[in-house]
Amino acid sequence: MKTQMKGVTVSSLKENKEVFLNQHLSEHFRLIEFVRSGTAIRLNIVNTPSPQVVERLRALCVNVLEPLRRRFGVLRITSGYRCMALNKAVGGVANSQHLYGEAADLHVGSYENGRKMFEFVKQNLIFDQMLFEHKRKGDVHWLHISFKSDRGVNRCMANANLFV
Repeated sequence: MKTQMKGVTVSSLKENKEVFLNQHLSEHFRLIEFVRSGTAIRLNIVNTPSPQVVERLRALCVNVLEPLRRRFGVLRITSGYRCMALNKAVGGVANSQHLYGEAADLHVGSYENGRKMFEFVKQNLIFDQMLFEHKRKGDVHWLHISFKSDRGVNRCMANANLFV
């Protein structure tokens, strides 16, 4: 039996949430890729963005991630939007652009591939901040990239922090 809340069923709420999360932000990116988080699941954190944040994520996709995907193929988002509770849980900085839907971290595979992606973005795209990072333990590389659509000017600030 379905539970009703003021004429709305729980199953219809779940269906609406699924539709919301599966919406396309651009040709190749869906919202769920930016809100999915193992930490959020483990800690039971609801990581649902506001409509304003969704529009910022859309701008990030259109202006940075789609051109990057066209050049390098499928991209894997390892961190996208983070609500305050999730940002705190993962040790994010208090003013993280992930909080505003302006940033994504991308798994780049190897150092060589990450360096090529870093140079491509730096030379061809408008962005706010880009960090090419590496953890010694496990030889993990990722690219943090952000784009501001409505909160100031994009600085095109790039840094390769290879030993985090």
